[in-house]
Amino acid sequence: MSVTPVLSEVDSPNKKITIPPLLGASVTELTAWVQQQGQPGYRGKQLHDWIYNKGVRSLADISVFPKQWRAEVAEIPVGRSTIHYRSVAPDGTVKYLLKLSDGFIIETVGIPTEKRLTVCVSTQVGCPMACDFCATGKGGYKRNLARHEIVDQVLTVQEDFQQRVSNIVFMGMGEPLLNTDNVLGAIQSLNQDVGIGQRNMTVSTVGIRDRIRQFAENKLQVTLAVSLHAPNQALREKLIPSARPYKIEDLLTECREYVEITGRRVSFEYILLAGVNDLPEHATELAKRLRGFQSHVNLIPYNPISEVDYKRPNRDQIQAFVKVLKQQHIAVSVRYSRGLEADAACGQLRANKH
Repeated sequence: MSVTPVLSEVDSPNKKITIPPLLGASVTELTAWVQQQGQPGYRGKQLHDWIYNKGVRSLADISVFPKQWRAEVAEIPVGRSTIHYRSVAPDGTVKYLLKLSDGFIIETVGIPTEKRLTVCVSTQVGCPMACDFCATGKGGYKRNLARHEIVDQVLTVQEDFQQRVSNIVFMGMGEPLLNTDNVLGAIQSLNQDVGIGQRNMTVSTVGIRDRIRQFAENKLQVTLAVSLHAPNQALREKLIPSARPYKIEDLLTECREYVEITGRRVSFEYILLAGVNDLPEHATELAKRLRGFQSHVNLIPYNPISEVDYKRPNRDQIQAFVKVLKQQHIAVSVRYSRGLEADAACGQLRANKH
């Protein structure tokens, strides 16, 4: 895998040379880079340690490097963001607005529990999928995030909590499978450089034609979560306009191929909207579609946003939906989102403070 794409420039006596942010690069890549700078190879391991374990933000601060060389490379970007805004929900969930090098703002969420620290990472600035119930899609799409910008989110949360991150969910702003190369690069770096197991990572997608199959061919150990949200094409198109050209039957066929290729089950995300997709007949139809499928349904009661007037179903309605699925032998659980009061819950992420 090549070193992270170029994002900035520094002056040289002869010409302007482009320099990549170093975050996201492996120890092998960093070793090759320091040797290109005329330094001994062992400085690659030192650089790797300072970037991933010590959280250095400027090469000028790496005290084990020679003072003269530190001065020469001081302007080369490590690739870290800055915290633009931070809010804490009563349940301890922390929402971060991170400012990138070009001024764009993205959201990241740290979700602590007694035994783990989960980070919900973004993969794009904004999102082009325009799901009707999701705040992120209301703001439109700006660009993909680079590998280092994804990895940085995890390091930022880890540093702020002063605790090792144990789990990562690619469920923040954006559609991960529209940024596959950088997502795959980030998964590799988070696994090999930061030390987080692939089985502790989940990649969520609305479903992009042929991309689930392509993703499967990498044979990763991550969990694939598909945002279904409806048991039929007509209702799915209403909730997810971008799903119009990709029929639900084709999506589920590709998901079955994913199971065959990877040997791992698919998790289906299903946001429950009161009176819209949460009726017993919807559960029956969903069960029929998923019968015999190596899968798991993750029900998420709707988290409100200001632009639309969908409602969250009450617990009786939720349990009635669960009961139908269980009667049809469909594996199901309910996920009550964390961070609701800080607008940091599923579907509430947007790149502003309000």
